[in-house]
Amino acid sequence: MQEIIIVKPEKCIGCNACIRVCPADEANKTVEYEKGMFVTSVNTSKCIACGECLKVCTHGARDYIDDTNECMSKIVSEKVIILVSPVLKIAYPTKWKGILEWFHHQGCFIYDVSYGADICTWATARTTEQGKLNKMISQQCPAVVNYIETYQPKLLSHLSPIHSPAACEAIYIKKYQRRSNLIAYLTPCIASKAENFETGLIDYTVTFGKLMKFFEQNGIDIPLNAPDDNKFTYDDEEGIFGILYNRPGGMRENIWTLEPDLNIAYSSGINNAYPEIAGYSKLSDAKRPDFYDVLSCNFGCTLSAGTGVNLSHFEVRNNMEPHENNIRTRSKGGLRRGDDKLFKKFDNELRLADFLRNYKSSMPSMTPSAQQLEPIYQKMNKTTADERCIDCHACGYSSCREMATAILRGLNVPTNCIYNRSGSSSVSEEEFNNIKSELNDIRTECTSIIESMNSNIADISTSAGKIDESGDSSNAKLEGVKTLLQNVVLFCNENSTMDSDSIAQLVNILETTISALGELDESINKTSESSAELNKKLSGLKDTMQNLEKTVKEEKAETEE
Repeated sequence: MQEIIIVKPEKCIGCNACIRVCPADEANKTVEYEKGMFVTSVNTSKCIACGECLKVCTHGARDYIDDTNECMSKIVSEKVIILVSPVLKIAYPTKWKGILEWFHHQGCFIYDVSYGADICTWATARTTEQGKLNKMISQQCPAVVNYIETYQPKLLSHLSPIHSPAACEAIYIKKYQRRSNLIAYLTPCIASKAENFETGLIDYTVTFGKLMKFFEQNGIDIPLNAPDDNKFTYDDEEGIFGILYNRPGGMRENIWTLEPDLNIAYSSGINNAYPEIAGYSKLSDAKRPDFYDVLSCNFGCTLSAGTGVNLSHFEVRNNMEPHENNIRTRSKGGLRRGDDKLFKKFDNELRLADFLRNYKSSMPSMTPSAQQLEPIYQKMNKTTADERCIDCHACGYSSCREMATAILRGLNVPTNCIYNRSGSSSVSEEEFNNIKSELNDIRTECTSIIESMNSNIADISTSAGKIDESGDSSNAKLEGVKTLLQNVVLFCNENSTMDSDSIAQLVNILETTISALGELDESINKTSESSAELNKKLSGLKDTMQNLEKTVKEEKAETEE
């Protein structure tokens, strides 16, 4: 696929948000360009141009390319045909008429893509009636088409063979109106550029967002219109139900006007559409719906990455309402199978074969075996089964296996794993092993010292027994100290190897023990003179514990550095 999404490396902070939202496993490539600094670029051949990464990148590191500037340079000298997505009315409810009038003033011809959507509905229904294709997946979303071509090519036989609404409109203009003008598509969808390049039917992709920036940069003021003003004179017929294509289940509603008995399912949004496409691919035809209507963007095309506005679902519904009411008025409540004039007109004037599309497929990457991933896990410092299924998602992938797979494919690096980042990016494997050895030496030293204290503990207990009744509280504290010291021994015995986390735990235990020793020492000082010998032994024990704590803290500090 041609380049659409671009990256500005100087603005990328390596947060992995783009990877996290991307539904295409191989669309991103992360490199470590400086020690501890990561940049994620776009793997153009595997990107589906859904635009989700553009929505989540808050650092301005990602942008996209369309043909706005090139198109604007042509409309002055040539009468360009402008195909208008009906989403313009929803995204810019008070400016859409002014925008179209501006193009009219430049000498452009304005065509409604909703009419192409009506053609698409007709062609899809007639294909189904003729039994030419069963269990069909919709094709109106270019990002979904890109995904199936790239990642699910075995589903191409189920992808609707009819062109998208915009392409159907372009074919109608070229073949039935015999116009040879350059054609530009005014759209909210950045993936349309890929479709237009692949089909060759449309010359320029002009997104709403880039067009509004062009107006701003060139001081072009667009007049406002009333939100409920639906009247505009196109240079050809205006569509009817086609405006619904842009919202979830919209194509389903269109097809039901001709084929009300079809079992039609729908999905929208990256969190639903792509996992459900993957699930669809595993079903038998008997379990698949007759038609599957899929849109990549959440709540449909109105929230596409190229709209240039950020609307809530409530605003979209509110902006859509007057246009849906207009549909009901124009269609007198709805189209009826067998007696609608529009589709009878299509039957009489159009050839179904003119609106058929071919798709290209890609060879999907093979899923790596456990044996192939083994050296990758070693580089990630993941040597145990538990370490290989931490699945913290910090890298952007949903599992450690996906991250390892990306590294194997050359799309990521081991140091971008947060589990491995602090170690591998700052110290070599040899240095890491040396630190690990030193930590284990600390464990051995702790065990030896604590075990040598056992006899001292026994002596302290005997001496404490000689203290008069005023030392009862001291005996209680002594039992607490004995428990803490036993905890140190137990902790060291249970940790066969020591890492930074276990060292931190040991420091905490030692600090608690030393504090308890201080309290016991103070308590014993208040008892009879028979405690002199006990004080001496306690003082020695406390000094030993403090020295041990100092050693552990110093080693911990060196490890963290």
